[in-house]
Amino acid sequence: MTPTPHTPITLFLVDDHTLLRRGLVALLSQYDDLRVLGEAGDAAEALRLLPQLRPDVILLDNHLPGVRGVDAIAGLREASQGSRVIMLTVSEDGEDLATALRHGAQGYLLKTIDGDLLAQAIRRAARGEPVVSPEMMSKLVAAFQTQGAPEPDPEPAPQENKGAQLSPREEEVLREIAQGVSNKEIARRLDIAETTVKIHVQHILRKLGLSSRVQAAVYASDRQRAE
Repeated sequence: MTPTPHTPITLFLVDDHTLLRRGLVALLSQYDDLRVLGEAGDAAEALRLLPQLRPDVILLDNHLPGVRGVDAIAGLREASQGSRVIMLTVSEDGEDLATALRHGAQGYLLKTIDGDLLAQAIRRAARGEPVVSPEMMSKLVAAFQTQGAPEPDPEPAPQENKGAQLSPREEEVLREIAQGVSNKEIARRLDIAETTVKIHVQHILRKLGLSSRVQAAVYASDRQRAE
């Protein structure tokens, strides 16, 4: 389910720390386009509530009583079909990141994230874009190299077109993608329109034979290491 521009993005919080959930509710209520529908302290409670609420985005902690958040993703997605799952956790473990993305998470964010950046990431995830904290990008590359690219949804392996030549501007955009930067922020940094950034991203994916921003970020980071 993708919200329209005139409807708020609905959210559900899963975290065993009551104070943190209260803080998130207070933080997210500051944004007119975000609305928290409910919350749960563990995966079992979330599974009971989600079929009725069907939020656009689920914010899920990893350290939960009874089951790890990364191991609950598939069940939560099945209980609330159409919902995107974003891990919001203190875990900087590369295996947790890879497991989360393999199990269908739309993103992986650290709890140290700034409030405005969290809101931006939620909006992007609701549109179907993958979101990963910049601090985790190197670990995403490592997971890609050792286990294969962990994608939010299973898909055929991309056929990289090694002969493709990116324009200088596309190279700039690719470097920004590797840092986990949103289209809006790329547009601001490069002083170009956001729609122009989107076109560059489409061209980059097509030329490199990739199918997502995550794969593009991994490709760019891997190439930088090889240079």
